[in-house]
Amino acid sequence: MDWQALFLSLRLAGWTVVLLLPVAILGGRALAQARFRGRGLVEAVLTLPLILPPTVLGFYLLVALGRESPVGALWNDLFGHQLVFTFQGLVVASVLFNLPFAIQPAQRGFESIPPVLIEAAATCGMSPWRRLWRVEMPLAWPGLLTGMVMTFAHTLGEFGIVLMVGGAIPGETKTIAIAIYDRVQAFDMRSAGVMSAVLVLFSLATIALTYRLSARIGGAR
Repeated sequence: MDWQALFLSLRLAGWTVVLLLPVAILGGRALAQARFRGRGLVEAVLTLPLILPPTVLGFYLLVALGRESPVGALWNDLFGHQLVFTFQGLVVASVLFNLPFAIQPAQRGFESIPPVLIEAAATCGMSPWRRLWRVEMPLAWPGLLTGMVMTFAHTLGEFGIVLMVGGAIPGETKTIAIAIYDRVQAFDMRSAGVMSAVLVLFSLATIALTYRLSARIGGAR
């Protein structure tokens, strides 16, 4: 068992969830309640990571975050090292790749709130921010939690994006998914089997929790 790779994967998943939670709240709420021209295009763009092969998205992220890109050049000037093939680069790539996993469940959660409750809160003089924290968040939490659980589990098992943007640097970018691949390449099937079993258990727990929360959202509707 490659504990260093497992702990790095858990760290990456944790940072991805922390950074995506406010994005999921604001983005999911906006898509659920706002009506604007181009809304369908925005939703389509957010869905792209679910459709594109990870290597394709990883290639574009590698180009967009590389040293020759504006983002990569700025990062190199500020911190003295490139963004790709670092843990920070993995976090950026993971956040972008997991946008649909975080935002779409949150959007469904906010859509499950009866509009009459929001209108009543507005009639009572509650500001938009107060409505969000006192009325909408307590009702939309199953969708938000579903998104965060799916994001966490998906980050643990991601392979293509990690390999393209981070490589396989031990202690820096070598996640458990990369470690499994390396063990298979070395014909160490026992270690690969143990690490694969850990990811299977995480996935089963994620599916069970997601279905339970989805049922709660359905009941709220």
